[in-house]
Amino acid sequence: MAYHTPVMLEAVLEALRPRSGGWYVDCTLGEGHHAKAILEASAPDGRLLGLDADPEAVRAAQFLLRDYSDRAVLVHTNFAQLAEVAAQCNVNNVDGVFFDLGLSSRQLEAGARGFSFKREETLDMRFDPRGTITAEQIVNEWSEQELAQVIQTYGEEPRARRIARAIVRSRPVHTSGELARAVAAALGGARGRIHPATRTFQALRIAVNRELENLEAALNQAIPLLGQGGRLVVLSYHSLEDRVVKGVLRRAAARCICPPGTAVCTCGHRPELRWITRHVVTPSLEEVRRNPRSRSARMRVAERL
Repeated sequence: MAYHTPVMLEAVLEALRPRSGGWYVDCTLGEGHHAKAILEASAPDGRLLGLDADPEAVRAAQFLLRDYSDRAVLVHTNFAQLAEVAAQCNVNNVDGVFFDLGLSSRQLEAGARGFSFKREETLDMRFDPRGTITAEQIVNEWSEQELAQVIQTYGEEPRARRIARAIVRSRPVHTSGELARAVAAALGGARGRIHPATRTFQALRIAVNRELENLEAALNQAIPLLGQGGRLVVLSYHSLEDRVVKGVLRRAAARCICPPGTAVCTCGHRPELRWITRHVVTPSLEEVRRNPRSRSARMRVAERL
């Protein structure tokens, strides 16, 4: 069963410009829909290296891409290991690297790992079951102060202290439903179309999977992997992700990275990228109507010099 609708597919292909004979890297395979489109657009002999931290996603992508097995190498790994995996697969000077960040529909609807606050699921939230910490451990073992800091930093939740206090009082908390009810009670219930626990769940997921640290590491590994004219295309879905993407790309495209106020440039930095999209590209109103989950997508594109 297909759960995921690929976001901004036409825009991604236009940015990547897949061609026959090209090498492409999909750092977030998911079910493989973007990867399939890239392989189709780069026929007959374009090749793709696909990564995903979620073993269920890799299995789904293997099934979807079964007719392209001679042109696709799929690996179960976190994209923070991009450089190592690319070296092992003898992949370099690639024509495009693509990231589609965030949570997939499959993980929300069928993962049963506590990503959704709509059901009673074990509070796991690991993309990769080999991960060392779960959301249940954070919720039940971390101090109130540590919980508040995580929820405020990674969820951008202004009422983080109140939520952390409510979680501690509700311990033990074992399921996503129990956590959602504790957060909703702390905030006085739902007051709009966004569930009151949305930011808390986002924060815990980011903390469990070290998403922002891994993203920065992967982006910095992706840039030298690109050949001249190769494109880096990133879809992000919230401000924290986009801030990391913008920061890494801005530094790589800068002519000088000396501290502000430096009278004479001494850094010797040379730009590695040039911006293709100076501002974020967002999905069309028609796409948002067809796929509401695309509404928060933001695409940034840069090209290797």
